[in-house]
Amino acid sequence: MGYHLHMSWIRTISLEEATGRLKRSYDAAVQRAGAVAGIVRAMSLSPPVLDASMGLYQRIMFAPEGLSRVQRELLATVVSQTNDCHY
Repeated sequence: MGYHLHMSWIRTISLEEATGRLKRSYDAAVQRAGAVAGIVRAMSLSPPVLDASMGLYQRIMFAPEGLSRVQRELLATVVSQTNDCHY
């Protein structure tokens, strides 16, 4: 059984258009990763949701207990690859 993937079109706010809280969030993304990833831009219409999502991600990936950071990144990479997901 094959899957047919559909590309969703979500209106987003570009880095150049961002102001206020969103601009600060985008600037932090650039600081972290060198760019604003599509997954981040997808939440651009709701900066509070974007900040909450990034906060959860950072708490999970940088938690001092449990798996190491390398193990977490490896696990995220394997899951993304298995799901044929760019992120």
